[in-house]
Amino acid sequence: MMLSGTSTNILNIAHRGARAYAPENTLVAFAKAKILSCDMFELDVRLSKDSVVIVYHDENLLRCTDAKTRFPDRSNYNLADFTYAELSSLDAGSWYIEQLALPSAKRQPFLQSLTEAEIDEFISPSERKLYASGDIKIPTLAEALVLAKELNLMVNIELKKQAAGITGLVEAILAVVNEMKMADDILISSFEHDMLKQVRQQDKTIATAVLTGSPIKAPVTYLRKLQVNAYSIGCFNDDESNGYSGRLGKRYLKHINKIHHAGFDVHIWTCNNQEEMRYLLSAGATGLISDYPNRVREKITDFIPKT
Repeated sequence: MMLSGTSTNILNIAHRGARAYAPENTLVAFAKAKILSCDMFELDVRLSKDSVVIVYHDENLLRCTDAKTRFPDRSNYNLADFTYAELSSLDAGSWYIEQLALPSAKRQPFLQSLTEAEIDEFISPSERKLYASGDIKIPTLAEALVLAKELNLMVNIELKKQAAGITGLVEAILAVVNEMKMADDILISSFEHDMLKQVRQQDKTIATAVLTGSPIKAPVTYLRKLQVNAYSIGCFNDDESNGYSGRLGKRYLKHINKIHHAGFDVHIWTCNNQEEMRYLLSAGATGLISDYPNRVREKITDFIPKT
């Protein structure tokens, strides 16, 4: 099964929700993706200590929650060592407002290009108040999928590497997806390619994608062997070779084009620069995963041939 955009063959995919404009991997970030005309939002999943599928990116809770304040006596703050009840008590929004208060250069890297004009247009005063209220929580996968169904959005579920001794993530996410009858709206991706093999062994039809930071050798053969639908590769970034105009950059773009013409979707992460987007779309990218879906929307609009 292949997933495609609603108005073009190019997917506008909100990275961890539209995380430039709302706290990442939360329901408000996923709702923001709809407002910004996305086709799909991407999220990350892990298992809690009591085996609930939780939406969260990092292995530990320190960057995006108040876990250390709320549980000051814990010896570590790995998500896998917290129960669902404990996780659901955390504030997952205030950190984002604290980031906005910093000078651009001192923010987390993905927020450093956020402009004042974008803040004014896409983050209202009432939203800032909500994000700082303590009411923004870490969602479960089930909660995220309920919202996706309401918003008519597709979902890219990224399976994160689990801590040693923790198993069952693949079975757990498939159970949630199937219970909600959303398999046709889901793309499962992972850097852990053995997990993708497990998905395919258990479900022959749900869409899957290989995640990689750099080009894979003999990619078409590899993708066919894994029986995946898509190839999700990181943006090329090499200033010494003049970006996409240099020798290595051109080789990267040819790599994308080859995979696209072999019949696979090609999604690029995490693309926030509009000049890069132009090169990637021209090379045959079928999806752009971005913290700034508004920028992707503008570039896709420019890319569509005028009739």
